[in-house]
Amino acid sequence: MKFLDAPTRNLFFTGKGGVGKTSVACATAVRLADAGKKVLLVSTDPASNLDEVLGVTLGNHPTAIPGIATLFAMNLDPEKSAAEYRERMVGPYRGLLPEAAVKSMEEQFSGSCTLEIAAFDEFSRLLGDPKATAEFDHVIFDTAPTGHTLRLLTLPSAWDGFMEQNTTGTSCLGPLAGLQDQQKLYQESVKALGDPAVTTLVLVARAEASALREAARTSGELAELGVKNQHLVVNGVFQAVDANDPYAVALEQRGVVALAAIPEGLKTFPQTIVPLSPDGVLGIDSLRRLGKVDASAAYSATEDNAQRVDGLPMLAELIDDLVALGHGVILAMGKGGVGKTTVAAAIAVAIAERGYEVHLSTTDPAAHITAAMNDESLPNLSVSRIDPAAETAKYSEEVLGKAGKNLDAQGKALLEEDLRSPCTEEIAVFRAFADAVASGTNKFVVLDTAPTGHTVLLLDSALAYHREVTRQSSEMPEAVENLLPRLRDPNFTRVLIVTLPEATPVHEAAALQRDLRRAEIEPYAWVINQVLSPLPITDPLMKQRQSHEQKYLREVKEVQAHRVAIIPWQIEPPTGLQALSRLTHSQFIQSRQ
Repeated sequence: MKFLDAPTRNLFFTGKGGVGKTSVACATAVRLADAGKKVLLVSTDPASNLDEVLGVTLGNHPTAIPGIATLFAMNLDPEKSAAEYRERMVGPYRGLLPEAAVKSMEEQFSGSCTLEIAAFDEFSRLLGDPKATAEFDHVIFDTAPTGHTLRLLTLPSAWDGFMEQNTTGTSCLGPLAGLQDQQKLYQESVKALGDPAVTTLVLVARAEASALREAARTSGELAELGVKNQHLVVNGVFQAVDANDPYAVALEQRGVVALAAIPEGLKTFPQTIVPLSPDGVLGIDSLRRLGKVDASAAYSATEDNAQRVDGLPMLAELIDDLVALGHGVILAMGKGGVGKTTVAAAIAVAIAERGYEVHLSTTDPAAHITAAMNDESLPNLSVSRIDPAAETAKYSEEVLGKAGKNLDAQGKALLEEDLRSPCTEEIAVFRAFADAVASGTNKFVVLDTAPTGHTVLLLDSALAYHREVTRQSSEMPEAVENLLPRLRDPNFTRVLIVTLPEATPVHEAAALQRDLRRAEIEPYAWVINQVLSPLPITDPLMKQRQSHEQKYLREVKEVQAHRVAIIPWQIEPPTGLQALSRLTHSQFIQSRQ
């Protein structure tokens, strides 16, 4: 890995779910520790599988990793951090202010921004306070702060105490209220992130167009905020051994095509290619092998002793039940990179082919619904995208027209800054999402939703949204008021959790399911995408991957899901009406053999 030729003290790893950033971060930590460096590895992912990869139970404090004397790791729990953070902000006022005022403060800290600020609070302690990690040579972070978080922290008036002067009484910047004490620490953290002598941002992607697009989007957003020392790792690059296996040849060629069309924003970065591991990257030995695969060992044919999980239904078998109600909402949910867009588009096409009116849309800024459809059209099927920028502009104009019309110049300026917060975008997209769900009362609506961190936090923060709307406009739209009841109604909404047959996507999907259940939303089914098991594979490496996925197929079938369907890996990327339609016909595998 080229970024280890002269590693900076801090290394941040970021990327879509399922691209292998935890594996690459752990392998980096092991390599530095093996070289005699004392290393602290930190994860802030709520669905972190750091414990599983390293084979040790981790908590909020550095834990020694058995067998490597100089390696320590820890999991920061953002939800726990948010609760502690909220209490630090509110606790000093208990008994001093009226109970109603304290309750109002607690509500102010219940929005999704609090979770992000709390997570950054933990980052800042490790990144901006030299004493916190003085004993370590390197600090490695699995997941970097988002551009969303950094924008929130860099709003200029936040540090001028404007919360106390704000004529509107409250703000979506509530998490920043009273944080003047943290200003220097946050400034030092942001400074360290932007210092190329101190910090490297490692963008992890797969050799897939969607993962590379997401890496480019993240790269640009963070570069605008000063994080410019970036390195690209393309993980899981495959080379076929059996030239007669059409699946292996297709997988290799797909990677070649994706890398040839790498986004312009990534072309100038130093690049590391990591070959596909023949099985899961779990345990110290496998981490040491990552990127150094011995071809003769990796490609040796192995006896498949795994108990195969056979008989899993295809996606086609869900369609009859999905259309039985005649209308309603179908949500494809899951982390980025698992194929939500493909699943949503395939289901929308299948329903439209049966003669029902269907609207297909997305709230995911990284999704490309039109690309999945290949710009083709179908009777009864309409396609749109909830554009965050357009929705934010529309919402901001509405708020300024209502809440801002009676403010003086200073009050209006503060409200305008309030509306420049990234929280406003979430509020605006939330409202558009509620409108889309409401339209399912007289037709089918299929939504490819945003990654779970945004969607579920918004669903779980209906009261926070209610406060924002009533603070700014004193109105609660009907669609928002009825959103949660509609999502909780199994006769109106069907939630499909989309995942891949791999450790991180399955465990992140399980965390999503727990979040949904806390919001009293019960998933309808799990859809496992890109499954190798039904395919007549002969390539030795792909056969090992086929064997490895059995564990995760079994976990979904026996532990996680009431109902499950699979989509086999496709030789041709499933874009365009014909390819999408084939995904919902049970015999499409046999038709290619």
